[in-house]
Amino acid sequence: MAAAMDLQFSDLLARLYAGIGDEQPWRGFLEALAGWMDATFATLIITAPGKRQPATFLTPGGSADFASIYAESLFADDPFQGLADGIVTSYAEFMAGLPDHAFAEYRRTMAETGFDQVLGIDLHFGRAGGRVDKGRRDDGRYEARFRISRHNALPDFNREDRARLQMLSQHLRIAVGLFEKLQFAGAQHGVFHATAQGLGLALIVLDRSRRIVSTNALADSILAENEGLMRRNGELVLADPAQQRRVTGMLGDDALATNPGRTRFRIERPGHGDLVVTARPLDVRAIHAGAGALALFLARPGPEKSTDPQALRDLLGLTVAEARLTAVLAQGHSLVEAARQLGIAHNTAKVQLRAVFAKTGVNRQAQLVALLASLGG
Repeated sequence: MAAAMDLQFSDLLARLYAGIGDEQPWRGFLEALAGWMDATFATLIITAPGKRQPATFLTPGGSADFASIYAESLFADDPFQGLADGIVTSYAEFMAGLPDHAFAEYRRTMAETGFDQVLGIDLHFGRAGGRVDKGRRDDGRYEARFRISRHNALPDFNREDRARLQMLSQHLRIAVGLFEKLQFAGAQHGVFHATAQGLGLALIVLDRSRRIVSTNALADSILAENEGLMRRNGELVLADPAQQRRVTGMLGDDALATNPGRTRFRIERPGHGDLVVTARPLDVRAIHAGAGALALFLARPGPEKSTDPQALRDLLGLTVAEARLTAVLAQGHSLVEAARQLGIAHNTAKVQLRAVFAKTGVNRQAQLVALLASLGG
C-alpha cells in the first residue's frame, strides 16, 4: 500500500521551486515555511565571504527596523554562522558551546527581541555553484543561511521540528543553485541586448573564476585567432600578464565597490589587428553581493558608425536621456545643436553631459567622441 502523501510538504516544495522566479523571490516560500514549522518567522540570508552586510536578508512579516539594524550592524557580529553544511543546528546549543561572556551584546539583543529560539541550516556553495569541498571554504563561495524563529513565549523546537527542517536540506540547496543561475542570466540580459542592437561588438561573459560563460559569434572568431587572448580549458587567457591580472582583479569580491562602471584597455595584435576592450562588471547583488561576473566588449578600432542609444545605455551604464545625448554628440554635433535636436534646454544638456563624463571617465566632448569611435561606433 502506497504511503500517504504529505500534502503540506508537497505544497511547500511547490512554493519553493515556483517562487525563486517570482518578482519577489523567496517571500511566499518563507511565509509557507514558517507556517509549516509552526514558527513565527522564517529568514533567508545570502552572503559572500568577508562581507560586512548580506547580499539578501529577507524575513516576511518581520520588523523592518530590526531587519535594518541586523543588516547594518548585527550581521557582521552574528556568531550563529559557519554551521556544518546542510545540518540543522539550534541557536541555543550553538551558543552553549561558546564562552558565556562571548558575544554579550548580540545575546542581549536577541533576548530582548524575544526571538532567541532559532533553528538554522547553512548551505555553502563553491565557484561552480556546487557544494564547497571540505577544507576549501575560501573557494569563491557564497552561503545561504536559513533561520526559523519562534517567540520565546512559545514551546521551543524539539527533535521532530529539527527532523522536519532537515528533510528540506537538499531541496533548499537545489533551489538556491537555480536562483543563482536565474540571477546571473538576468544580469547577462542587458549586455546581450547591447550587442544585438547593432554596435557590432564581440562579447565574452566571464564568471567569478574567469571561465567563459557565453560568447557571440564575433567573439568566437576572435578567440579562434589565438592572438592576444585565447580560450584555454574553458577559461579566458590574456597574453599580457598585466592585463590578465587586471581582468582577474575585476572579478574579485570588491570589484563593483572599487570599479562600479567600466574599464578599457587595448590588446596589441600585430597579426590580426589590435582590439579595444571595454570591461563591465555584472552586478548580481541578490546572490553574490557584487562578487564576480564580468562582460568584455571587444572592438577593432575603425571609422565611426551610427550609434544606437540603447546600446550605449547598456554598454556604458547611461540613463536613457544621457544615451540619447551621447548618440547625437557622436555624430559630430555641438552641445547646442544636440540640445536643439533633442528638444531639451541647453542647461539640461550640460548637466547630462557632465554625468556622461563621470560615467565614461573622460573630461571633454572630443574625448567622448574618440571613446565611442574606439568602441566601434
